[in-house]
Amino acid sequence: MRVLITGGTGLIGRELVQELIENSHQPIVLSRSPKLHPDFPDGVRVHPWDARTTEGWGHLIEEVDAVVNLAGENLAGTNFFPSRWTAERKQRILDSRLYAGQALVKAIEAAEHKPKVLIQSSAIGYYGSQGDQQITEAEGAGDDFVAVTSVRWEASTAPVEAFGVRRVVIRTGIALNAEEGALWRILLPYRLFVGGPFGSGRQWYSWIHEADVAGAIRALIENDQAKGAYNLTAPKPLTNRDFGKALGRVMRRPSLVLLPGFVMRALFGEVATVVLEGQRVLPKGLEDLGYEFRFPTAEAAFKDLLA
Repeated sequence: MRVLITGGTGLIGRELVQELIENSHQPIVLSRSPKLHPDFPDGVRVHPWDARTTEGWGHLIEEVDAVVNLAGENLAGTNFFPSRWTAERKQRILDSRLYAGQALVKAIEAAEHKPKVLIQSSAIGYYGSQGDQQITEAEGAGDDFVAVTSVRWEASTAPVEAFGVRRVVIRTGIALNAEEGALWRILLPYRLFVGGPFGSGRQWYSWIHEADVAGAIRALIENDQAKGAYNLTAPKPLTNRDFGKALGRVMRRPSLVLLPGFVMRALFGEVATVVLEGQRVLPKGLEDLGYEFRFPTAEAAFKDLLA
């Protein structure tokens, strides 16, 4: 299958490109800066786009069987320390998601040959903070900034269903990668022997290895029965404290130094809630489809990523 990927140069996108190639699919990547990403395997086509319109790339829809929409500005930013959510930055985060989704809808509507499936990215932040409650795909949306943004993000591509395109929404948890993202930020204090829990440590971390994110997306593309929302999280979420202990065991480092929540809020503002509040999310949809996780436990994931 030919698969068009928006946001294909990000953490999940790069892993997905490799997953597709290894399973005889042909990825086509849309990037705002294609010349900055020469490290894709041979044969991967990378095309420029502005993430807002169909100009220069809309014709590619005619060539593909599937679309994966991962486009959207990173909630925490790309620097080591999270970027504050100013009013301007919140608007950029929302706009980056809505404009990309609307451009895809326009391209698909105009295409004579339409893709069979569209995978729409979202986040488990959709559910808001719900304490110790176990959350499946049947749970409704929360009402904080991330939840409201996720609801609108998901809805941005909903019109393609009227064109006969099967649509799947993926609500992804904390995607683990040792070189960027949440785990990358956590690793440094553990390497310096000052790792430990954030805030109360009782908040839930619903994590997933990057390879399972890519594997699950491929499975959802290939399975014609997959439709609607799916939680992309490992089957065994952990509290922040236990997540740190598991990482400490693998790294042979202590996990004792507490970083108080009020300090994090003072330093980073509202964005700190992403770390200080969590969701206990379960991948019921994936398990019902028979997806087998490559890394079902955090320790197995850490051992692989830090090998």
